[in-house]
Amino acid sequence: MKTIILIRHAKSSWEYDVNDHERPLKKRGIKDANLVSKAFKAKSLVPDAIYSSSAKRALLTCEIVMENLKLDTNLLTISKEIYDFGGENVIDFIKNISEENQKVMIFGHNHAFTSICNIFGDKYIDNLPTSGLVVIDFNVNSWSEIGDGKMRFMILPRDLK
Repeated sequence: MKTIILIRHAKSSWEYDVNDHERPLKKRGIKDANLVSKAFKAKSLVPDAIYSSSAKRALLTCEIVMENLKLDTNLLTISKEIYDFGGENVIDFIKNISEENQKVMIFGHNHAFTSICNIFGDKYIDNLPTSGLVVIDFNVNSWSEIGDGKMRFMILPRDLK
């Protein structure tokens, strides 16, 4: 079985005159990422590998989650391929993950993550909000074979407040 844990980056700030790739998190984003990661910790689902978009807001979200889960930084790979808003690059990335990894955590962006949840999951999601987390299981042995998956659970910041 293969499992993906998709986490959309936390709420970012538009207050700074920086390009999209360099946008930091808002205070609310930091709070929400902490809430979601602490709720996820209770699920005792530990990833074999972690992948993050190279965008600052995704990496900062990843750092918060990894710290709260006490995950080894050696698990993290940063990829420009995940800095994708349509989803095609992320799907290609997932289908090429090393087979030794059964459970992977990926930090990225919308609309890509909402699309991926709806392409592979068995429950429709209108919009995966910032800091939203979705776990999808696939009954396959190879990442290249992923198709129809089953959503195990979803954690959204608004449900924790």
